[in-house]
Amino acid sequence: MPERRTLLLTLLAMLAFAGNSLLCRAALKDTAIDAASFTTARILSGALMLALLLRLRGASAKPRGSWRGAAALFLYAAAFSFAYLQLDAGTGALLLFGAVQVTLVLAGLLRGERLGGQALLGVLLAAGGLLYLLLPGASAPPLSGALLMLLSGLAWGLYTLFGRDGGDPLAASAGNFLRAAAFAALLALTFHAGLRLDGLGLLYALLSGALASGLGYALWYAALPGLTAIQGASVQLSVPVLAALAGALLLDEPLGARLPAAALAVLDGIALVLLPRLAGVPRAGV
Repeated sequence: MPERRTLLLTLLAMLAFAGNSLLCRAALKDTAIDAASFTTARILSGALMLALLLRLRGASAKPRGSWRGAAALFLYAAAFSFAYLQLDAGTGALLLFGAVQVTLVLAGLLRGERLGGQALLGVLLAAGGLLYLLLPGASAPPLSGALLMLLSGLAWGLYTLFGRDGGDPLAASAGNFLRAAAFAALLALTFHAGLRLDGLGLLYALLSGALASGLGYALWYAALPGLTAIQGASVQLSVPVLAALAGALLLDEPLGARLPAAALAVLDGIALVLLPRLAGVPRAGV
C-alpha cells in the first residue's frame, strides 16, 4: 500500500539522518581518524552515491546545484565533524537541528514574514532550550564544540534556503556534493600533516556519506510526495531524540542532566512555529 511505503521510507530516512550523528561521533570517539579525513571521505562517498542514483534514473539526468550551495554544504559537513570531536551524539543533533530551524525562521522574518503569538512563543521556547543547554555548568557541552555545531546548523539552514528554487532535489544534491568535493580536497591539503586514515574510521565515514547522507536524502525525497507539509516538517523533530537515545544505547553516552529538558523545550518550540505556518499546505517540500 502507498501509505506503508511512505511510512517505511520516512522511517528509514529519519534513521539515516540520526545515523550521521552516530557514525561521525563513533568514528571520532572510538577510532583514530581525524575530522578532516572524515569530512573528506564523507563528501566524496556522498557525491559518488548521489551521482550513481542520478545515473540510474536515466542518461538524461544531469547534476545541477550551485557553488554557493556547495560552499554551504561543505561548511555544514566540516563544522559538523570538528564539533563532534567534543560533543555527544544527542547534544550535537539537538544543537544542529535547533540552529537550522532558527536560521530558517530568521530568514523568513528578513523576507517580511510575521510571527503570530503562538509562533513567537515557539521561537522563544526553542531559543530558551538551546540557551539552557549552553549555560555554564558541569553538564554544559564544551563551548567551542557547541559553537561549531551551531555554525554547522546555520550552514545547513542556508543550504536549505539556497536549494528551495533548485528544481530536482536529487540532481541539485548530486551537483552540490560534486562541487563540495573540491572544498573537501582543500581541507585535506590544509590539514595534511595531521591526517589519519584509520580503517574503521574510514568505513564509518563512507557509510555516513554514501548511506546516511546520499541514500538517506534519496529516501527522504521519495517519501515527501506521500506526506503533507505538516507531516514532513514534524517528523524531523524525531531526529535529535533518535540520536540521543541511540548514542546512549550504542555509544554509552550519558543523556546528561540538561539534555532531556532542553530537547523538550526546543522540539516543542519548533512544533509551535511549524504548526500554524504549515497547516493547510497540501504537500511537503524541501
